Amino acid sequence: MRTIGKNRGLSRLADGDGHFCMVALDQRPPLFEAIAQARGITRDQVEYADVTAAKRLLVEALAPHCSSMLFDPNFAVPAAIDLLPPRCGLIVTLEEHRVEDTPGGRKSRAIANWSVEKIRAIGGDAVKVLAWYRPDADKAVLEHQRNFVREIGADCARFDIPYVLELLVYPFLGSANHTADYVESPGKLPQLVIDSVREFAKPEYGVDLMKLESPLAAKSLPPRDGSAAAQAAQGEFDAIGEICGERRIPWVLLSGGAAPDKFERVLDYAYAAGAGGFLAGRTIWLDAVLRHFPDRAAVAASLRQDGVKVLESLNQLTRAKATAWSAQFPEFTAIKREGDFALAY
Repeated sequence: MRTIGKNRGLSRLADGDGHFCMVALDQRPPLFEAIAQARGITRDQVEYADVTAAKRLLVEALAPHCSSMLFDPNFAVPAAIDLLPPRCGLIVTLEEHRVEDTPGGRKSRAIANWSVEKIRAIGGDAVKVLAWYRPDADKAVLEHQRNFVREIGADCARFDIPYVLELLVYPFLGSANHTADYVESPGKLPQLVIDSVREFAKPEYGVDLMKLESPLAAKSLPPRDGSAAAQAAQGEFDAIGEICGERRIPWVLLSGGAAPDKFERVLDYAYAAGAGGFLAGRTIWLDAVLRHFPDRAAVAASLRQDGVKVLESLNQLTRAKATAWSAQFPEFTAIKREGDFALAY
């Protein structure tokens, strides 16, 4: 049974019907790259002011059309916290985008001078952490990543705030497919995704909402038409749904920059397996930045027309097919007189 704070926080992330229709704006390297391409410069030449300007445009255009948004503290919060509508939930990321990439796997860490306590202090409704993870990494890497996730879970319990965990499989350093970019790993195997979910669904990590990638590459996912290939693909999604269902952890899908039609196909499979929504970013807004930045008026116009169209299509699919979440507050049978609750909580 979730606590009052965690229930209230998750309620803030969902719409009034319990569907998670969420937009991710915490991306750092992907947005740096998009601005660099648009300006014809290198990623290292991208200026802070350009990143904050882009994030402000994204919030202004998209916030009225989603149930909650995911901000990072170094760019999105100072850029646009004043634009976030009161009813739109606020998720704040904790992890540093720079990781220690070793031949045995990636090690994550928190953003410097940032914490669960500070996220709660600024009015965040949930804490989000991305943990790069693959079960076949070196033992020391696995131990580091599990401890990283577990310790943040303990902090979220201490401050009674929902914990949103994002898991991503990645290619090993030195492999043919290696990249440090936030792209879908071409060499990932469904079992790597499923086994990662199985690990972090354990109660010891304290996860309240899973943000997951498709177990199969979005671009190669077959139509959900009842064919043998579709049934096999559905089985991979169902395996995730069974794990999360058993632990009573709602789960949503990340877009990973997939084309809108491909991401909707991912959602169709995921919703059949019990997923409750999406937490998507580049699929919704990347095209506007790539095509039009630094022309802010053109970016804004593209977002209002094409970005909102993609988002509303995702919303419609979610409301039609996703599993709705509802709060399950504890019962107060032991509260008999004034002061009992304040003493016990």
